[in-house]
Amino acid sequence: MRLSVNIDHIATIRQARKGKDPDPVAAAVIAELAGASGITVHLRQDRRHIQERDLYMLRETLRGLLNIEVALTDDAINIMRAVKPDQVTLVPERPEELTTEGGLDLGRNYRETGDHMKLYAEEGIAVSLFINPAPPSVKFAQKLKAKIVEFNTAEFGAAKPGAERDAALARIAEAVRQARKTGIEVHAGHDINYLNATDLMSIEGIEEASIGHAIIARSSLVGLDRAVREMLALIS
Repeated sequence: MRLSVNIDHIATIRQARKGKDPDPVAAAVIAELAGASGITVHLRQDRRHIQERDLYMLRETLRGLLNIEVALTDDAINIMRAVKPDQVTLVPERPEELTTEGGLDLGRNYRETGDHMKLYAEEGIAVSLFINPAPPSVKFAQKLKAKIVEFNTAEFGAAKPGAERDAALARIAEAVRQARKTGIEVHAGHDINYLNATDLMSIEGIEEASIGHAIIARSSLVGLDRAVREMLALIS
């Protein structure tokens, strides 16, 4: 399984003082050298952490895949056209949320999502849809002819070990099976950590895990290189 490291919270620390350190680009390089196959960042509308300048610097520096999470906005389309990331992940976004709270509501935003997918495809940018691991969401993704989905694993991440986590895993496994039937590539992300990652890896068909908070939190104690290598050891 591949690992994409989300470095948003390196930028969160930097923005606390509105300074230059720590540098998200330097963190991305360390993560790549430690074995990460990709780097993920979320360009939020309020710019609370990642800034536009970071995107251009990452694009010039990275050797692996650059994945940028964005909301369904015209502003995001214009910036992505200029930056040319390898992939965008379309996510829902509320200004007051602490972190992404759920998957895209494709039933409500079906046409808008399809329009954005088409515009990104025209720019040669791969598109992933961040959705909940539920049959209706998968069906909408299939109808949109999505090539990649990232399942929101927040419910699994919050579940207690035992029956609760097993039930959450079963729902993810069924969603993966449903998506793979039509050839959709499956990623997973949100609240994956060092205690639950191996359980998630028991599901066949997940090709990439996007992990940020747990790795950055761990890196504050042991360093980023070691934190990335430890996670890779768990999911490989």
